Amino acid sequence: MCGIVGAIAEAPVNQLIYDALLLLQHRGQDAAGIVTMLGTKCFMHKARGMVRDVFRTRNMRGLPGAVGLGQVRYPTAGNAYSEEEAQPFYVNAPYGIVLVHNGNLTNAQALKAELFAIDRRHINTESDTEVLINVLAHELELVARDLPLTPEHVFKAVAGVHKRIKGSYAVVALIAGHGLLAFRDPYGIRPLCFGESAAADGRAVMVASESVALEGTGHKLTRDVAPGEAIFIDLQGRIHARQCAEQPSLNPCLFEFVYLARPDSVLDGISVYHARLNMGETLAQRVISTLPPSEIDVVIPIPESSRPSAMQLAHRLGKPYREGFVKNRYVGRTFIMPGQAVRKKSVRQKLNAIEMEFKGRNVLLVDDSIVRGTTSKEIVQMAREAGARKVYLASAAPPVRHPNVYGIDMPTKEELIAHDRSVEQIRQFIGADQLIYQDIDAMKRVVRALNPALAGLEASCFDGRYITGDVTAEDVVALQAQRPLQFDEEEGEGGNRSRLALQSAEEGA
Repeated sequence: MCGIVGAIAEAPVNQLIYDALLLLQHRGQDAAGIVTMLGTKCFMHKARGMVRDVFRTRNMRGLPGAVGLGQVRYPTAGNAYSEEEAQPFYVNAPYGIVLVHNGNLTNAQALKAELFAIDRRHINTESDTEVLINVLAHELELVARDLPLTPEHVFKAVAGVHKRIKGSYAVVALIAGHGLLAFRDPYGIRPLCFGESAAADGRAVMVASESVALEGTGHKLTRDVAPGEAIFIDLQGRIHARQCAEQPSLNPCLFEFVYLARPDSVLDGISVYHARLNMGETLAQRVISTLPPSEIDVVIPIPESSRPSAMQLAHRLGKPYREGFVKNRYVGRTFIMPGQAVRKKSVRQKLNAIEMEFKGRNVLLVDDSIVRGTTSKEIVQMAREAGARKVYLASAAPPVRHPNVYGIDMPTKEELIAHDRSVEQIRQFIGADQLIYQDIDAMKRVVRALNPALAGLEASCFDGRYITGDVTAEDVVALQAQRPLQFDEEEGEGGNRSRLALQSAEEGA
């Protein structure tokens, strides 16, 4: 999972993109990168680490121009600690193209061989984003060879990309000297939206993964990019849009609403906060049918994403809602921390229990989801150590039983606590007195009710149905082999983060 942004303005965009990436930091903490364009020259800075650590004043000065894009990355394929695989990616022909990508291509290996043997293009990393940018470059070269590039050519090239690549992809690309391109896979699995602003220093157009990046930088959300649609913004700020897929249908990732997106975002017309409230409502029904409410003294969320669901559940049960855990905000989100050893080590650094909320009580803990189970096990133990008489655990999401191949780092079956285990077996592993999961059908129903235009929801990690219809068991095994090579535990967050630069304005001729 990643966060991507692109902008065209009448003033320099380096600070604008930096601010947007801060608002999208929750989508990736492994690496960050920005590219800007001045004239036809591109300037890049990218490195491992958080946005605030990657970009210093000297780096920002080296990013001139009123057009640019950026990304925060959490790797789902390739090498997690390779500087070269941080985004954006760049190819110099045709035109000069820079690209950022959120998602995962399920046919990347086949495309890599095809690019080498047929298109005569060399791929130098294990990143599927490098595959994607080369496919786009090849299609642009085919449609606009020896001709001035027009929006029509761009849309034709995107149509060619849709026919060749499979999987999930939300993309922002910069075509040097021409403008900014954004497009989304025909199923709309990963989110993408755009908006405009009119400030004292002129008009700006921004494309981003979540609406919060637009609103937090003074832009008004125009709409989501439709599944299969391409948006091309020329250097004058004119917006051109075209549907480029043959049979698009809107099937956004359900896990975005469970965990990935910020609650103050609106994705595909659905308030993430409202979706989580609805999940709390249906989860309350499951709790009532499993456990008498009289057995519960207090409802306590496991910060942060579960709070709306926990509040609604407590309201429905008529039980007190209390904050029983204090979160250390200076420790990253454990779900997206590379490496199981690092994830396990960080739980008690991240959360601390308030003893008075647990002592002598039967507590119902509410989490957004249970993926590997190790964090849940330790949190249940923390509640017991704080004096809880009984500890019940409710998950606002159904059991995560299947690998995800569309850009979320939970791909191996062996890592999933719910794979081939009963709820009772999971409960015993976690150590809770009772374990209650969300109902998958009820969850889909209440999320879809917020936007009847949805064709469905991509929920493969819960139900095992891969929405693109082209993922086999053999494909899942092959994709598992492409999982990112993770950080060494000893290296952790303290590893080398040397600067990668295409060209710095200070170094330019």
